Amino acid sequence: MTVKPEHVTFDITGMTCASCSARVEKVLGRQPGVEQAHVNLALERADIEGVALDPDKLAEAIGRAGFGAVLRRNDFAAHRDADEAQAAMRRADERQTLVRLVISALLTLPIIVGMLPMMTGLGEAWISPLWQALLATGVMAVSGSRFWREAAGALRGGSANMAVLVSLGTGVAYLWSLWVMVSGWMGDHSGHGTEMAAHLHFEAAAVVLTLIMLGKYLEARAKSGAAGALRALGRLQPDTAELVTLNGSVRTIPVERLAVGDVIVVRPGMRVAADGIIRSGSSSLDEAMVTGESLPVSRGPGDPVITGTTNTDGVLEVEISAAGADTRLARMTRLVEEAQTGHAPVQKLVDQISAVFVPLILVIALVTFAGWLFAGADVETAMVAAVAVLVIACPCALGLATPTALVAGTGAAAKSGILIRDIETLERATDIKLVAFDKTGTLTMGTPEVASLHPVGATTPSQLLALAGSVETGSEHPLGRAILDHAEQQGVGITPATGIRAVPGRGLEGMNDDLKLMVGSERYLVEAGIDTTAADATGARQTTGTLAWVARGGELIGVIRLADRIRPETRQALDELSARGLASVMLTGDNEVTAKAIAAEAGVSDVRAGLLPDEKLKIIRELMQSTGGHVAFVGDGLNDAPALAAANLGIAMATGADAAREAAAITLMRPDLRLVPAALDVAARTRRTIRQNLGWAFVYNVIGIPLAAFGILPPVFAGAAMAFSSVSVVTNSALMARWKPKFSRD
Repeated sequence: MTVKPEHVTFDITGMTCASCSARVEKVLGRQPGVEQAHVNLALERADIEGVALDPDKLAEAIGRAGFGAVLRRNDFAAHRDADEAQAAMRRADERQTLVRLVISALLTLPIIVGMLPMMTGLGEAWISPLWQALLATGVMAVSGSRFWREAAGALRGGSANMAVLVSLGTGVAYLWSLWVMVSGWMGDHSGHGTEMAAHLHFEAAAVVLTLIMLGKYLEARAKSGAAGALRALGRLQPDTAELVTLNGSVRTIPVERLAVGDVIVVRPGMRVAADGIIRSGSSSLDEAMVTGESLPVSRGPGDPVITGTTNTDGVLEVEISAAGADTRLARMTRLVEEAQTGHAPVQKLVDQISAVFVPLILVIALVTFAGWLFAGADVETAMVAAVAVLVIACPCALGLATPTALVAGTGAAAKSGILIRDIETLERATDIKLVAFDKTGTLTMGTPEVASLHPVGATTPSQLLALAGSVETGSEHPLGRAILDHAEQQGVGITPATGIRAVPGRGLEGMNDDLKLMVGSERYLVEAGIDTTAADATGARQTTGTLAWVARGGELIGVIRLADRIRPETRQALDELSARGLASVMLTGDNEVTAKAIAAEAGVSDVRAGLLPDEKLKIIRELMQSTGGHVAFVGDGLNDAPALAAANLGIAMATGADAAREAAAITLMRPDLRLVPAALDVAARTRRTIRQNLGWAFVYNVIGIPLAAFGILPPVFAGAAMAFSSVSVVTNSALMARWKPKFSRD
């Protein structure tokens, strides 16, 4: 018997750097039933996969490691509330960090000003050692205590993190200075001697802590902004809805109590509480936050509405079709969460480095101290160099490089209507060489209309329409809907056929007056042994559009030509792909004449027409082989699902079939093909940002640690450099949050 895997999510508190997240992952990986554990430093979350998971024991294990853990319930409302609670905690921490920073800065400033003459060689210090000690003690109590607490927690859990390095570095400088002052270095007991002041490093301890606190504050602000997209999605769903009761009255209920089939009232200015279909009323809805569509869209009876969209004017009655975790907003939020909590392949190397980074730095600091002594330096010189190594070598930048860029990039994409499934999708999207498109519903509007009727023999146009429509009553296909709509417009009555059956990739069949009716492609009829040459005289073959061939009792009775309009953005999207050096291919089950006409209008030179779903799949595999596996496929229909899954990058329209969305790695929340090159652009920019961040973090440590070890970089400048490294990485990532598709910037 197959055991269904479980998923548990915790919000983690107390993490300060990559070593912390690596420690939590390592601890969780050892717990019974855990198969995989991913810890995201930027989001401060742990996602755990496994079987027979015990949340209490997992939380206890995280606690023993020195961190806090709060379990998230696995539903949309709970995730939204947890995100808001986490955001509130971050804001509180940000305010507390700001208070610590301001107090530390006010205490540090007199030390700097008082020591300035001596540091610049212009004279003696203006501040006595006693006042230096008192002010530095204040800084240690206000800012240093935070790092001592975090360091103690980490050490109790058997690990070492950034707080350990900061605590050791500043603590050693502070205690050394106290010892010098108390013992009266070189016999100067006055407390004002220049020689004693030269051996005090109170300013180093105070300045380093203040600069690091500045870095933590700026980092907290940037992280909060980068994660804002996910919280914004969660806030879209209202807390309550106005339910229409059985007796026709309206009462307000929590959205958690809504169920499929309920009817709600959505008044002007209100957000839609669940996915549904409008029963009565007309209005314009603002869908910008869900689909990225900047302009309100008109909706009326029979039209769908999406959770989180805003009703701008009329009163609507909406029948619920999906609620809670099944809504498009909930699915969209889950996709963004999954993408943001993923691990990039390069992150595995970062995790391995982070796991040994702090212990390695402690060894380097000891070697630095011993090396200076061995070279004949005094204890103070050796101590200062070792402190500089401890202070500058912070793994924060390494730990934040990937998750902050990932959170900002996927969040910006979601705001523009692009949902990226996971981090692997970002990697694949940057290497695409060819984009293949489905035609109907993708390159075209997907709402064809009957353009002309071509009856054969004694069949009249009305009879042809009535017989074709009788079979299409059992179809949800856009072509079938177009035939039925045209029959209604022409006043042609439809009597549903019996025994209607769909033949995948070919058409439909049913019974009418004991005669078999068939509607579909010419290939479908030919395979059934029906002669289609009689259509030559009707001129149907010389027209463009999709041809629906109709047979009754084994004989062709006519052809219905349907025309589909190309999407207005299609040409611009394909031109942009071409400008990027990407080839485009159109794959369609339609006839070659129609396919080539649409392709010419869209700007596609490579056309493969008359394809069945399995033939589309075969061509995708061939294209994958010829391009080295760098093919994207864009589709929307049920029959596109195999090709979407097989392509290196599947891109589906959210307006299409559920199966297509499930098979795709990227979902476009509105049918705008300009989002295809935009998706490739945001993927490339996010990966580039990740690499920039990691490059900076590695180079910074490779250069900074030797400079500190050789005494070139004193502790004060080491502290400034450490703070700058984390801030620069997070700020670089935060710039991704401003990303917008090119067409919206033009």
